[in-house]
Amino acid sequence: MNWLSKIERKFGHLAVKRLMHYIIIFNVLVLLLFYFYPPILHALILVPRLVLKGELWRLVTYIFIPPTFSPLWVIFTLYFYYLVGTGLENEWGAFKFNIYYLTGMIGTTTGAFITGGGATALYLNLSLFFAFARIYPNFEILIFFILPVKIKYLAWLNWFFFGYNILFSTSLSAKIAALIAIGNYFLFFGKDTIEALKLKRQVYYNRKKFFDEIANTPPIHKCAVCGITEKDDPRMDFSYCKECGDDYEYCAKHINDHHHQKQNH
Repeated sequence: MNWLSKIERKFGHLAVKRLMHYIIIFNVLVLLLFYFYPPILHALILVPRLVLKGELWRLVTYIFIPPTFSPLWVIFTLYFYYLVGTGLENEWGAFKFNIYYLTGMIGTTTGAFITGGGATALYLNLSLFFAFARIYPNFEILIFFILPVKIKYLAWLNWFFFGYNILFSTSLSAKIAALIAIGNYFLFFGKDTIEALKLKRQVYYNRKKFFDEIANTPPIHKCAVCGITEKDDPRMDFSYCKECGDDYEYCAKHINDHHHQKQNH
């Protein structure tokens, strides 16, 4: 992405290193506060009408709301977010990762103002998952810290989750948030995705052309008795008979079971 490289040369020094590390810390703090004072969530969630009344902190604090409040699930989920976030930062560098997260926040905020509904960072964080799976498809994680699963398979489940919510969710806010998160992913990976699809299509046509040419090529071997060729059975062995000469070739079934051609003359 040339435009991103140009921006990084000018503003790269402003990048927040270990961004996901800080986001996870604030998620944990909000989780602890919630256990003592549950109404804290109402002061943090992104609500457009309240932002317009001057509660500008909501434009940022919604990303600190934990994805779940179950003690077991929150440990697994936040650990997963940390793994994904640090992995992307290590691959991209702090600046590009900051921009990816920032554009996701801008999109989520814009979607919330369009629909007027509240918003959290759920879909934004899940879009990180798409990016991580794209870069590290064979990376294995331990489900419940026990079962190893490649990240690319979990990514397909994530796509299914997004698709289901876009098609069947009754919440317009959820539909918009999911679409924006996908849009953020394609903003960074759209060109590569299109080129990969073009390459796969070209490989498919080249392979089809190759096998079509093979199919139209006359067979090299043909049994003089049954007429079978290597195209009929690629695993078939063909041999010449010493008594019949080089003009007659036989399959493995008839090499020892045929009438010698020279004896017929």
